[in-house]
This record gives sequence, C-alpha cells and structure tokens, in this order.
Amino acid sequence: MLLALATGVAVASFLVVRGFVPFLVAACAYASAQSGLAAARQALLAGLVGAGERTGLLAQLQSTLTAGLAVGAGLGGLALHAGTRAAYLGVFALDAVSFLVCAGLLWRLPTVAPVAVGRKGGLGVLRDRPYVLLTLLNTVLLLRMPLLSLGLPLWIATRTDAPTWVVSALFVLNTGAVMVFQVRVARAVTGLASATRVVRRSGWVMLAACAVFALSAGASPWVAVGVVVAGAVLQVVAEMGQSAGSWQLSFDLAPADRVGEYQGFFGAGVTVARTLGPLVLTSLLVGWGTPGWLLLGALTLTASYAMGPATRRAHGRTEPRRQPVLAN
Repeated sequence: MLLALATGVAVASFLVVRGFVPFLVAACAYASAQSGLAAARQALLAGLVGAGERTGLLAQLQSTLTAGLAVGAGLGGLALHAGTRAAYLGVFALDAVSFLVCAGLLWRLPTVAPVAVGRKGGLGVLRDRPYVLLTLLNTVLLLRMPLLSLGLPLWIATRTDAPTWVVSALFVLNTGAVMVFQVRVARAVTGLASATRVVRRSGWVMLAACAVFALSAGASPWVAVGVVVAGAVLQVVAEMGQSAGSWQLSFDLAPADRVGEYQGFFGAGVTVARTLGPLVLTSLLVGWGTPGWLLLGALTLTASYAMGPATRRAHGRTEPRRQPVLAN
C-alpha cells in the first residue's frame, strides 16, 4: 500500500516540477516506487493465493493491465489532440489518482504474516546462481518487449512499403489478443514441466514471427501489410506463452520465505530489457535487416531452450517451501 502511495505521489510531482534536475529526481522516484510496488504485489499474491492458482491470476492481471494500457493510450491521444497544458497535466493528475485508488484497494486486502527468514548472507538472491541464470535467460526473452512500440514501427517505416498506419493496427491486434486469450494460454501452465514446455514452444513461434516479419521487406504495400499482420499474430502468441511460463517458473523456484526478494530480482529483468531492448532491436532490425530478424529469432529460441536445463538446476537446489499464512 505504501509503495502505491509513493508511486502516486511521484506521478503527482510531475505536475509541479520545473527544470531538468527536479524532473530527473521525480522520474527516478517514480521508477523506484513502481519497481518496488511490482515486487511487493507478487509477494502479496504469493501469500494470498495458492501455488496452483498464481499463474492464472497473473494472466487475469495481465489482461487487465493491457486493457488499462489501451485506456491510457486513448486518454493520451485525447490530450495530444487537445494540445493544451491543462490536458497534459490532467492526464498526470488522473494517473496519480489511480494509484491512490489502488492503495485504497490494497489496504482492504488481508495482511500476510511475515515468515521468519534464515541468515543467507549479504548478497541475498545473487548467491542463488541457478535463479540468477534463469532471470538472465528470461531477460533475453523479454528483449522483444520494445518490438511493438519501437522495433516494428522503425522496420515498417524504413524497410517496407507498408503504410505507417499499420503500426496502430498492430497495437490494437496485440492488445485485443492479450485481453481475450492470455488467461486461456495460462491454463496450460500448471507446473515446472508445463512451464518450460510452453516457453520452449514460444521460442519456436517467435522464430517463425521473426522470419515472417523479415519477408515484408521489398513486398508491395498491401502484401507487406498482410505479412506484418501475420507476423504480429505469431508474435503475440509467443508473448503470451513466454509470459505464462515465466510467471510459473519465477514463483515455483523462489523460496516461499523470500518471494518478495526473488520476485524483485526476477522483475528487474523487465527494466533491463526495456533499457537494452531499443538498442538491440534498432541495431538488429534497422542496421542488419533480414539477418537481424533471423538472429533475433535464433537468440530467442536458444534462450527458450536453455530455460529447461536452468529450471532443472534451480529446482534441484530448492529448499523446502513454507507457505506464508494470513495474519489474524
């Protein structure tokens, strides 16, 4: 709850900051609070929901998040259309209020009693090399995150004859698919074996998506549109499978008394992927063209297959789990 409040305050601070340095401080505060909130949310979920229900619930949360992103994009578009200072500030104010509402909802949830933590040494999760390896591999798989917002728009604009409006259509396609199908995809993930299988399959689908995207270069405008739409369908299928599998692995392989710490570390891969992804995708897709697509697909496939041995290694060292209990 406190982290949700802190995030709301950080967003609200954008309404009053003036100058680069205050803006940088506000942006860092927002990023820190939001990252902490994500880790705390995962730990809370682990304490409130049984192990067999977590992936399904996370799929529902992801669908809701995607719907929220669509609404936010719509509000942002309205603000851009208005083009006024009041409209821009209004969007920030509404976002800040939404975090305060979330804090109120979190306050109403049952309290999870803390679990006694044994002495593990100063490095914490970093001492757990199998889990670190799993996180690194998942970060590689997450390099596709800026694909829809940056990689594909640049590819379409510089390497194909497809009209640029197709970028918006791909965003709508991805958003709608996740909202409708993410929960269904997650139902196939029930344990470590099914999670690694789904992640491995997603690697093949992502390789196919990359190959299809590469075919759009040099095609006529409408053929290019059809090709990139087909590639986007494959890409969102791979995305949903990889997400569902990684959720299951991140929870099942984390000690029950250290879920918050482990989820915070695993979730840091998202930040790393969002930071490195634009550089990687721009270099591969715009710089290398078709070979870059194939290399991206091969990299994803390799990481997806490596998740299996990494999972077995991490599972072999897992300590007996103690399920957090609700406080009276």
